[in-house]
Amino acid sequence: MVNRRALLLSGITLVAVAACERGSTTAVTTESSSPGHTDPLEALKAGNARFAGGQMTHPHQSPNRRAELTRDQDPMAIVFSCIDSRVPPEIVFDQGLGDLFVVRTGAQDYDALIEGSIEYGAVMDHTPLMVVLGHQRCGAVTAAVKSLEQHNPAPAHLADVVEALKPAYLRAKQARQNSLDDLIEGTIRSQIQLTVNALRADPPLASNTERNELRIVGAYYTLDTGVVSWLEQ
Repeated sequence: MVNRRALLLSGITLVAVAACERGSTTAVTTESSSPGHTDPLEALKAGNARFAGGQMTHPHQSPNRRAELTRDQDPMAIVFSCIDSRVPPEIVFDQGLGDLFVVRTGAQDYDALIEGSIEYGAVMDHTPLMVVLGHQRCGAVTAAVKSLEQHNPAPAHLADVVEALKPAYLRAKQARQNSLDDLIEGTIRSQIQLTVNALRADPPLASNTERNELRIVGAYYTLDTGVVSWLEQ
């Protein structure tokens, strides 16, 4: 004779397993939701608001998400930012695995190799949004401005960084900044805008923007608050 207690325990176990399976399915659905369902710029703004407010959700970082991305990816945006350790795009925008293409150089210095990397994301992978992200108290810009102001050549390949930032420095200088700090701040913002302009002028990227397949915007991260502000386009 079958023990009634055993049957009862068996039934409870089946219910628990079914509940776990339903919970697992829900988790997979959440992780699998495509960023394409929402406007990428609005998604980044919302993510930064969570980060700045200390309400991060850390999306798309589960084993399910990792497994989902083993054969393909579909990032919602490219972020071209500085190498500064205080401004990691995935964290600043509260995003996860597979959400962003990220390209980083000192003060967003831009050359042919970087251009090719960005074109891969925008043209080959059809990513709809490109963000140039500068930030407060950029070390690379600070070093470059001091080098140019003091006529003190930078060593080795840092001289290439200084040279690349010279147009932004001259643009800020023409605005008659009142102090060294103002000049550095002006150079940071000028570098963002000049980089946006250069990207928009790149023929493959320009073709995508003309077809409304790509939007290129500038943004500025404030270290003091964690807030990303979006530059007037």
